[in-house]
Amino acid sequence: MTLDRRSFNQMLFGCAALAGIGAMPRAAFAVDAAGILAQADAIRNPQSSFMVNVDLKNFEGGALTGQTQVTTLSRRAGGQFQTLVHINAPSADRGKILLRNGNSLWMFDPASQASVRISARQRLLGNASNGDVVSSNLMGDYAPTLAGEEAVVDGDKNSRDCFKLALKSRDKSTPYSSIEFWVDKASGRPVKGKYYGGSGNLLKVSWYRKYANQMGATRPTEVVIADGFDPNKITVMSMKGFQSRNLPESLFRKDALAGFKL
Repeated sequence: MTLDRRSFNQMLFGCAALAGIGAMPRAAFAVDAAGILAQADAIRNPQSSFMVNVDLKNFEGGALTGQTQVTTLSRRAGGQFQTLVHINAPSADRGKILLRNGNSLWMFDPASQASVRISARQRLLGNASNGDVVSSNLMGDYAPTLAGEEAVVDGDKNSRDCFKLALKSRDKSTPYSSIEFWVDKASGRPVKGKYYGGSGNLLKVSWYRKYANQMGATRPTEVVIADGFDPNKITVMSMKGFQSRNLPESLFRKDALAGFKL
């Protein structure tokens, strides 16, 4: 996966405002930001208990510099997910487990048999943070407002007419303080996101790609995550093998991690 600087800049900055909020026609104000985001969430993730395998590859200057493979198990709990992420590779990290339950995120290390509290903002591999691999509904973590309509360049360098949403963190435990999020007007599919830290600095940009039928819906099976400043640093997150699973609530307890078997 490589992007030259020209292609990266086209994807990063290639958007033309079709209508700012102040210039939007009256009918557009009936569009509900929460509804748009909820629809995009339902496309990003099944809204029921499921399992999926995730492969993360990090590239710098076009060269593969690291790879991590995980299996994610997620259980819908209210408007959000309880999630367990089992690290399968590399061998040095095999058996480590990330657990999200509510606003808490834990890492279990089988070597020490201990669970420690970690941050969702901490990087797992390259540009991918712990919060990126833990299944979540953005609607549960961020308050959305409609920021306008724009044509943006998607991950395949095609122009898409999108709603632009401004997402504000509901809690300090979220991976990002704010997000600019673009959703295809015609399909409701997520197209692009720009993620910001507490000081307003751009941390990363993501594009949702390779849509395929998974668990009864057409979902993105690849997310390209680029460093906000360096187009040569790219992490590709690929999802495959979505499966519906009956996952009991007891599985998602910190004191149950030591006994978990994939």
